[in-house]
Amino acid sequence: MSIYQTKLRQLEQRMIDFSVAVIQTFDKYSNSPAHHSAVNQLLKSATSIGANYTEANNASSKADFKNKIHIAKKEAAETRYWLDVLARVFPDEDFSHLQQEALELNLILQKIISTMKNGK
Repeated sequence: MSIYQTKLRQLEQRMIDFSVAVIQTFDKYSNSPAHHSAVNQLLKSATSIGANYTEANNASSKADFKNKIHIAKKEAAETRYWLDVLARVFPDEDFSHLQQEALELNLILQKIISTMKNGK
């Protein structure tokens, strides 16, 4: 496996770990009718980051890759939003580690997009 492939796999694994952490953290809130909608939206967006990143890495064209990376970044931004909302809904809970990871994933995806725009 090349260094490039190793790095791709490491980032994909990081996204999987993030998805699992979000699911495990918010599973206890998913049955509450008052919080169901926000938690459900969070779970969908958080797990979609890695799914779209994986799809991008298996894209059939440069345009397909670009589209999937943009979607992954949008999902990361949405995940940050829902984590911020739920941090206010549950002020006694500490979601800062998830908020930080969502921010970092968003920045990594933005760097990939910026690199694409610069033709590298």
